Amino acid sequence: MDQNQKTILKSFSPIKVLIPVFLGLGATAWLFIKDDKLGDLASIADANMWWLAAALVVLVIRDLGYIYRIRSLTDKFLSWRNSLDVIMLWEFASAVTPSVVGGTTVATIILNKEGIPLGKSLAYVMLTAVLDNMFFIVAAPIALLLTAGEVFPTFNLEPSDVAKLKSAFYISYSLIAVYTFIMIYALFVRPRAFKWLLLKLTSIKFLRKWRVNAFQHGNEIVWASQQLKGKNVAYWSRAVLATIFVWSARYFLLNCLIAAFTDVTLAEHALIISRNLIFWIVMLIAITPGGAGIVEMAFPSFFGLFLGGFSNVVVMLYRLITYYPYLILGSIFLPKWIAKVFGRQAVDKEELASELKR
Repeated sequence: MDQNQKTILKSFSPIKVLIPVFLGLGATAWLFIKDDKLGDLASIADANMWWLAAALVVLVIRDLGYIYRIRSLTDKFLSWRNSLDVIMLWEFASAVTPSVVGGTTVATIILNKEGIPLGKSLAYVMLTAVLDNMFFIVAAPIALLLTAGEVFPTFNLEPSDVAKLKSAFYISYSLIAVYTFIMIYALFVRPRAFKWLLLKLTSIKFLRKWRVNAFQHGNEIVWASQQLKGKNVAYWSRAVLATIFVWSARYFLLNCLIAAFTDVTLAEHALIISRNLIFWIVMLIAITPGGAGIVEMAFPSFFGLFLGGFSNVVVMLYRLITYYPYLILGSIFLPKWIAKVFGRQAVDKEELASELKR
């Protein structure tokens, strides 16, 4: 079994799947039990089924947007079917790793095993991260301006809690911005200078233990930069528009779920989208896999104003639709994908079983 295969199996081990499941379900159960809200589950039967159906449609459209984007970024090297495999496994990796980490390492291996050279695989993964982060960096100030400060929740929160929430947002936003602009400089302006800086920093005595990693990361940046040179305007336009599309769809899905339980005005739809943007920027620094547990606990404070007693039901449906399916789909796609890219003869069944048990 080669190292890439071991990395994939270790990243997708059953224990890493079960941890977010237990965290998420535990937090959801606690929300219902602590206030004796189990009876609220009956409200699902009275929900507007058209809006619930719209949420599912938006989810499918969002994933189609991701599939289109990765195929477009690879200059159509990936087929539609291979793009589907990549996105499902990428979402799976993101679901079982902390939001602050993401599934980037696994995504690079996935693209590489689909036949894309390592340099290009690194370039595409880094580029998606830059595009996604730039969406947050640009959209967040717009949301703050359009909502005149109402984007931060005050529902059932003490002033001190609101202040902490704002601090968490600004810290997360600043970290995203600094990281993104460093990546832009490294990828598109001076990749070799960035590599030199990494090596210079790790020449300091107490940083020397990271020198090998710095050298490797510096090389990766240089390789990735070389792959992105010479792309035309059409390439960048497709990448930017696809990014705006998938994130807009991701946020509007929650609007559909909220509208299924309560009447929402056009202005409230805009506020929900704005709050959702702020919500996920804060959640990016979550330390649990896929934000499991933390998302469920923070959700009522952000969106309880619109939902009242339906908050727990909606957060449960939201996670059931947008999170848990990828754990299931990833578990279905993974064995078939491993057999495809590593070869059925290359996969030792006994070794595979023992690796998964770890």
